[in-house]
Amino acid sequence: MKFIIVFVALFALALAAPAEVEILKSESDVGPESFQYAYATSDGQEAEAQGQLKNVGSEDEAISVKGSFSFVADDGQTYTVNYVADENGFQPQGAHLPVAPEA
Repeated sequence: MKFIIVFVALFALALAAPAEVEILKSESDVGPESFQYAYATSDGQEAEAQGQLKNVGSEDEAISVKGSFSFVADDGQTYTVNYVADENGFQPQGAHLPVAPEA
């Protein structure tokens, strides 16, 4: 009886194990005042971003990043988020994200 329980548990664990994910694309370029990257995987994930250092050498030096990422959710749909991250914070946009009412 114990053998059957262990066998069933191991079988269920094997079915729940994630599949191998392959990297389909991987690009990056990093400089002293900017960067960019992009990647894609076989499970539907994709991301890309570009960043630029602003006001170099000043007290107001900051980085500004613009990018996006996509993923396939448990419901089978692909969701995409486009964003800007800068001195005003992280500002995501996506068809599935709620939007605050205008003041």
